[in-house]
Amino acid sequence: MIKRILTIGSLLVFINVNAFAKVTHLNYEATFGILGSIGTIKNRLTKHRKTYEIDTTVRLTGLAKMLMGEQIEHYVSKGHIKNGLMISHTYKMVIKNKDSVTSRLYVVHHKGRYVTKRYQKWVKGKLVEDKKTRLSFYAKDDLLTLYFNIGHAIKKKGRKYIFKAVGLEKQNGKVLITVPSDTDNASYEKDLGKGASLYAKALIVQKNFKNKKGDILLAVEKDGFIKKSVIKDVLFYGDVRLVRED
Repeated sequence: MIKRILTIGSLLVFINVNAFAKVTHLNYEATFGILGSIGTIKNRLTKHRKTYEIDTTVRLTGLAKMLMGEQIEHYVSKGHIKNGLMISHTYKMVIKNKDSVTSRLYVVHHKGRYVTKRYQKWVKGKLVEDKKTRLSFYAKDDLLTLYFNIGHAIKKKGRKYIFKAVGLEKQNGKVLITVPSDTDNASYEKDLGKGASLYAKALIVQKNFKNKKGDILLAVEKDGFIKKSVIKDVLFYGDVRLVRED
């Protein structure tokens, strides 16, 4: 009888917690220069009163899928919400190829103000690498919360901001974001179209850019989420464009 009561109580708690969850689905199609459509990005944002979870899956299509060995990327960010902004506790990246799987799990220790990373790699189902390290920087954001927070974190236009995000070790987590004033939107509108409530440019260091550093242009909708993104000068094929599906 006691076991049954506990089971019913746990079920009621589960129903009560999830009844107040707000779930938002944000899906994007990616195109890349002469290759055309190269994949989809599907995001599920679940928000409770004090906590959140972002679940993102990246799937390649067509020629890109064949060239990258049917690669699938899965990202999960979990944490708490404070003053309307999501603050990361854990961030996990899993990349699956035909014969291998790599996993990066970041844990943010807010009390001690440091971040740990565990990197694992499997080849044909066998664990071949397992390494734990401590990052040289501390950040409240990870790559997912950085983009999901941007519409709410930016308070003034015509300014430059520096954010830090877990997952960007090559630049010590630092991301320079430039937000033009309303009178300087023309160059952004050329790539992103008109009508966004906020335009921004993020500077990212990646090996796939022509000059190792690349601009990511962002157009934010009135609901605070990104409507369109353009990653400039990727290798020799042009720009990668991400467009939010209705």
